[in-house]
Amino acid sequence: MFSFEVMTEDGKARAGNLVTSHGSIKTPSFVSVGTLASVNPLSVDELLNIGTQVIIANAFHLHLQPGEDVINRRGGLHNFMRWDRPLITDSGGFQAFSLGARKEARSGKIASMSNDKKFKGPGVHTEKEKPSISVDEDGIKFLSYIDGSERNYTPERIINIEKKLGADIIMMLDECTSPFHDYRYTKEAMARTQRWSLRALEEFKQASSDGQALFGIVQGGIFKDLRLEGARFLAEQDFSGYAIGGFLGESKKGMHDILDLVMPLLKKDKPRHLLGIGEIDDIFEIVERGIDLFDCIFPTKLAKTGTVFTKEGKRYRIHLLNSAYRYDTRPIDESCKCYTCMNYSKAYIRYLFKIKDSFAVRLASIHNLSFIESLMRQIRVAIMEKRFSELKREWLRDT
Repeated sequence: MFSFEVMTEDGKARAGNLVTSHGSIKTPSFVSVGTLASVNPLSVDELLNIGTQVIIANAFHLHLQPGEDVINRRGGLHNFMRWDRPLITDSGGFQAFSLGARKEARSGKIASMSNDKKFKGPGVHTEKEKPSISVDEDGIKFLSYIDGSERNYTPERIINIEKKLGADIIMMLDECTSPFHDYRYTKEAMARTQRWSLRALEEFKQASSDGQALFGIVQGGIFKDLRLEGARFLAEQDFSGYAIGGFLGESKKGMHDILDLVMPLLKKDKPRHLLGIGEIDDIFEIVERGIDLFDCIFPTKLAKTGTVFTKEGKRYRIHLLNSAYRYDTRPIDESCKCYTCMNYSKAYIRYLFKIKDSFAVRLASIHNLSFIESLMRQIRVAIMEKRFSELKREWLRDT
């Protein structure tokens, strides 16, 4: 069971309803990241209380450990992690990409998220280095970080792995490029990803769908003609939805420019997922351009450092370990109704971080994910009431 309906549009921003076999997702929606079948450090009950609608896990990691057969024998990923709501699995193209020498560069979705260390280029290693990944027409070959064994991901095999995992939405295998790849290589990788997409789609159609939906992925790096070509190609194929992945630009403006190019080419009656983006200001910009789903590890990653979201903070966040909060008896955000803000002060949570109590990370994670979910509810209502631009101006007053 899979369907998608756009209920209301406000400019290019849209509020919709995405129906899966495990329930509906009100869009636009933040997708919580549960890479290893867990949104660490929170329980399923805590996620439900927060209002989490959908989780994305990673087929690459779950194949290596515990293995798709282990999960399949338990009745699939939903039963394995006790999550009876919509689930997405990413194929792991980005994770495979990060295993190679490219890992030196610590590349992000935009250049400002990347290390400025120069990368030697695809396939270039010193005599002492052993490449841990290779890409060819067949797929991706790499060495497992678990046991060092050789593995081979083909577009067809990834589909079969994701079938066994049983998520409601699955992603095709793609080749992810970085800011350090030139035009020639990025074009080759995009064309290869397109050929892989046809193989993945054929494999998906031949197997029983079990209500699953397959998303195609738009690649092309920072090169506008490649992004246009990639979007046009995918729009002609019979995918249930689209994801936009890979390196998105030298700046946030570069990311916006790519979305402005790509979004009009993707069919309006199918959902669009932006992979790996989720800062507060980003959310308004991508929703304004018609993104329906987006995932980011940012909320829980920040929480582990004692950094929490608040509307009044610089860049919508504060760092609780700052001495300014030692005596602060107020909640993190006085307008927030999450469990953390309703029960604990900044001073107490700061103290827990100082003594390295794991409860601190739990409380910060509850707040950060609750903050994002609350914001998404506000955005959906604003779109339905045709006042999204007004809400954006209210939030992005200083950006």
